[in-house]
Amino acid sequence: MDKLTEKVICQVPQDIFTDRDLVNLFGESAGSRYGLVKRACARQGIIRVKRGLYCLAPPHQRRTLNLYQLAQNIYGPSYVSMESALSYHGWIPEAVHSVTMACMKKSKDFVTPLGAFNFKRIPVRVFYSEVERVSSDNGEAFLMARPLKALSDYVYAHKQDWKGLDPVIKSLRIEPDSLEGVSKEELDSLREAYQSNRVQRFIKGVKRGLKL
Repeated sequence: MDKLTEKVICQVPQDIFTDRDLVNLFGESAGSRYGLVKRACARQGIIRVKRGLYCLAPPHQRRTLNLYQLAQNIYGPSYVSMESALSYHGWIPEAVHSVTMACMKKSKDFVTPLGAFNFKRIPVRVFYSEVERVSSDNGEAFLMARPLKALSDYVYAHKQDWKGLDPVIKSLRIEPDSLEGVSKEELDSLREAYQSNRVQRFIKGVKRGLKL
């Protein structure tokens, strides 16, 4: 095992780590750290996700890598939304082949050795409205949009002129039963958060369709 991989396993609690972690571990020059990283990648000890962001390679990972947690390290502030969040909540039947995220900064896509990550800028008054922190027993944590928040982000990002529930059910194949748990309070919270007229019309149509 190479020096860098061994030291990360021993001294970094997470399988995802950054250049700052490497500075704390080695305290050497940038050139020396680059050499260590290059050797660790060549020997398949670590994976370079993007510049300055790495993770342990599968043979050395202490737990299954959580791509949602990784995504927030790739580009942030951000949270899981749109197709990924709808799939996570069981609202859409299709498998999602890339991780879709809402972000504060400009939209950006990343293709990494671990998959594709798509970040869409969602301008809102309250960025984390209807977003929940999800944590697991092993200490992993990530931010996940609630289903209707994910739908609202989808409407904005894909410029959908949806004015009610029918196109949601037809286009995304969401079962009507999934919408039964939507509350008036949730809809009102989302209407307060978004400035987009397109999203406002969508939420108003959902409210009307659910008779809330």
